[in-house]
Amino acid sequence: MEGRRGSATVRPGEEGDRLDTFVSEHAGLSRNRVQKLIGAGLVLVEGKPARKNHALEPGEFVCWEIPPAPEEEVIAQAIPLKVVFEDEHLIVIDKPANMVMYPGPGHSSDTLLNALLSRYPDISGVGGKGRPGIFHRLDKGTSGLVAIARTEEAYLAMVEKMKYRLVERTYLALVVGSVSTDSGTIDAPMGRSRGNRKRMSVDQVAGRRAVSRFKVVDRFGQDFTVVRVSLETGRTHQIRVHFTHIGHPVVGDPEYSRGKSGRQLGLDRQFLHACQLRFDHPFTGEALEFTSEIPEDLQDALTRLRMK
Repeated sequence: MEGRRGSATVRPGEEGDRLDTFVSEHAGLSRNRVQKLIGAGLVLVEGKPARKNHALEPGEFVCWEIPPAPEEEVIAQAIPLKVVFEDEHLIVIDKPANMVMYPGPGHSSDTLLNALLSRYPDISGVGGKGRPGIFHRLDKGTSGLVAIARTEEAYLAMVEKMKYRLVERTYLALVVGSVSTDSGTIDAPMGRSRGNRKRMSVDQVAGRRAVSRFKVVDRFGQDFTVVRVSLETGRTHQIRVHFTHIGHPVVGDPEYSRGKSGRQLGLDRQFLHACQLRFDHPFTGEALEFTSEIPEDLQDALTRLRMK
């Protein structure tokens, strides 16, 4: 991870402010963190180090450098995994819901990657830093099939397949309301939400192309629809954003719907399951197809609907 730099000039109304307070507000860091940067000589006033309590004067130029956070080693954990396929090149896992793919803020352990490193230590160092072997992902609350590369050659080959849309991913989703057509295509570009950078949204101006194709599998009156969705592109939260965009959010989605419908059905996560994965083996050329049965919690939700 690269560090970052920033700078600001003292404006009217900011004169007399302490240096640590000024940088904290402009850099979006805690005062404690800023004081450590000042102590390390990484904050300069007019090109020179200054004390944390330096009283700023009008027009002074302040610059700072925030070094990269040290990369933490991912610890192997002996967590049970449902392995659907494995050879010397690839692994296919049926991921349970509520398991995060790899460590990140708030999730330093008990992730799929922690489990993979215990069972397949050879993936360490494959592909991108911090997420070895992982070339596509599922959200925490999404269950189902995900493939992982065991070698650098397999990783590069699968990244290429993903780029040229040669990996077919199909999902089963329960959405709110009655979808008006039995099949269709949602072609709506997506990007980071301008109001909340942690969320995605349809963005017709600056978004990247995003295409989801769906077929209706089952209907529950005007209240719910089961759809089978194939991804032509793979944007973050694509299915969840696309169906919210057309007025049919995924049941139980904690970010793009109110989640009330999911609680009514006994769900503590979104009703989204990666049920099928298809691609040609990158080295043998064999056509591979994997399927995953709908998990018990989602099946129970459908049973509740059928009993109404």
